[in-house]
Amino acid sequence: MASDTSEAASSTPDLKLQFAPFSSALEAGFWHQLTQKKLNDYRLDESPKCIKGYYYNGDPLGLPTRLTLEFSAFEVDGATPVRCCPAFGTLYNTNTLDAFKTTDKKALLDKEAKEIWDAIKSGAALKDPSVLCRFILLTFADLKKYHFYYWFCFPALGFSEGIKLLRQPSVLEQVFSAKQISAMQQAYDDLCASRGTTAVPYFLMKYADDAVEMAPLSDWDAFFKDAKKVTVGVYDPCTLSQHPGWPLRNLLLLLSHRWGSKLDVVEVLCFRDRTLQGSRSIQHSLIFQIKLPEPPPASACPKSVGWEKNPKGAMGPRMVNLSECMDPKRLAESSVDLNLKLMRWRLVPSLDLEKVVNTKCLLLGAGTLGCNVARTLMGWGVRHITFVDNAKISYSNPVRQPLYEFEDCLGGGKSKALAAVERLAKIFPGVNAQGHNMSIPMPGHPVSFSQATLSQAQRDVEQLEKLISEHDVVFLLMDTRESRWLPTVIAASKRKLVINAALGFDTFVVMRHGLKNSPAGQSVAAGPDSSSSCSSASSSSSTPAGSALSAQGSSLFSNIPGHKLGCYFCNDVVAPGDSTRDRTLDQQCTVSRPGLAMIAGALAVEIMVSVLQHSEGGYAVASSSDDRMNEPPTSLGLVPHQIRGFLSRFDNVLPASLAFDKCTACSPIVLEHYEKEGFNFLSKVFNSSHSFLEDLTGLTLLHQETQAAEIWDMSDDESI
Repeated sequence: MASDTSEAASSTPDLKLQFAPFSSALEAGFWHQLTQKKLNDYRLDESPKCIKGYYYNGDPLGLPTRLTLEFSAFEVDGATPVRCCPAFGTLYNTNTLDAFKTTDKKALLDKEAKEIWDAIKSGAALKDPSVLCRFILLTFADLKKYHFYYWFCFPALGFSEGIKLLRQPSVLEQVFSAKQISAMQQAYDDLCASRGTTAVPYFLMKYADDAVEMAPLSDWDAFFKDAKKVTVGVYDPCTLSQHPGWPLRNLLLLLSHRWGSKLDVVEVLCFRDRTLQGSRSIQHSLIFQIKLPEPPPASACPKSVGWEKNPKGAMGPRMVNLSECMDPKRLAESSVDLNLKLMRWRLVPSLDLEKVVNTKCLLLGAGTLGCNVARTLMGWGVRHITFVDNAKISYSNPVRQPLYEFEDCLGGGKSKALAAVERLAKIFPGVNAQGHNMSIPMPGHPVSFSQATLSQAQRDVEQLEKLISEHDVVFLLMDTRESRWLPTVIAASKRKLVINAALGFDTFVVMRHGLKNSPAGQSVAAGPDSSSSCSSASSSSSTPAGSALSAQGSSLFSNIPGHKLGCYFCNDVVAPGDSTRDRTLDQQCTVSRPGLAMIAGALAVEIMVSVLQHSEGGYAVASSSDDRMNEPPTSLGLVPHQIRGFLSRFDNVLPASLAFDKCTACSPIVLEHYEKEGFNFLSKVFNSSHSFLEDLTGLTLLHQETQAAEIWDMSDDESI
């Protein structure tokens, strides 16, 4: 809290208006940009420079009234963050610490105050009200030590006497009805839209029982022509429940000077627009009834205040030591973290960012899906990403796979896994990325042609087991169905969360595998009819076919816990085999609409993040399409089992299906044999026909029983 001397001396402070001063908030990016400007542009030039900051009126209760400067402060004509008001200022960057200390601060304040006063007298402040909220920033940058000295000033012109409150301030719901509050919010949004912005710093308002109108300050005469009551609004960054923020001070002086002879009492709306956990509210806005003092004489500029106090509460500058974080790589890390923290500060306070950032992700496949998943993971701040792929970059890849460029295709093409790691490091040096150029043994692809081949397959299996053990989440992003079998088995055995994404031409499926919570051999599967809850997978591509059946089946099961959810293979009644043999080129490749991989890749990461935010993690109950209108289980929303998308209809459904007790990948019998026999069991799967797994899991018997039942039904039909 702060006010000028005349206000503080009031005999009845509770009836005198006091203002919360701005608190400067300078991000590391601002100092980095100032360093570059000093070295490349300003050099020894100490002339004043125009810069821009912004303030926000939706901060939670208890935060200071912040004016923020970031890396974009030097782009005066650049965009302002959404729902923030720009504040323009003057930078005085000195060449020496002595010059910083001896600069005439009073002269700087008086100069800026006079410009504000001249704008008030001339009417320029009505046309451009942002002049009422200007600032000064005096700096010295010690670029050898990366010590930055600075002092902010927020000029405010004062009255010769205090500003009297006619009554205690009120929150909106004490003065307005719910209908009026809703109309007020809509009127402000309409005013912003008409001005081509998302925040208007000052405005006029009048209201009736069922309507609210707003207009810019410049429309005063026409807007209040027949009005008996005058209400002005200010976009208020203050979070205190009894006091307005600093931007109101110069507005009141403008009102007193322009209309003081006609205006005795004015109603002020301190407009505060918070969004917490996705819900918007302006009900904490304040209403003040103010008696304006006599306007100061126009001949002399009123006295002004505004230099910011230091952290000790005394009048003096501040210093920040950025010697440890001015390295560009460290700056990039802080910037990535800041973007995520803003989500938590403003929208999702309960978001556990550390859990996301510290998650180790294994991406099996570095193609179209793998590239898009990796980029989205980095957007969430994930630092540990590992790629596995045995392909090389071809000329058709760069336009669809955003981690590769044309040069990567030359000379036969770079390894995808290794090139992806290089590109991630260029995008964000703080990432801990690794790449493994290796094959994943698959059912239907024999490995016993020679001892060398068998030994290599065993080494690949051991490496894959090691990688899955070392990571928290496994993404299955390969081209073929059978390549997903081995990592599904290993991850199920090791109780690792698996996120699967697969594409068709204009359809996709993204799903999390059920997370086993009991020892192998103890079935956690549901009833035998769980196999019919979703469709079977297509043999010509990696996306399940018959998605419409899945959509219909989504309502068959509800409230399925994570340990009873099915995996990618639980929908099938045949074992995986060689899906590329005797196939044409279009059947061997996944031919998809170009935007499909970006959508599916992003949703795969978002499912992972939602699972991590749930208190039960991978064991969370699956959300279905029927839950879209219910209270979400996490701060980010639903935690589905599957997302099946139909790009031709621009539609998604959220089916949930039970684990299949005869699944060829995650059923108890398969996990038991894998854990007891290891590679010997796996080699049988690789070298045998698909009937081996079908015999083992009971699918063969199921087929025979189904055929017998069909023959019996036909016999009945013939007898009829």
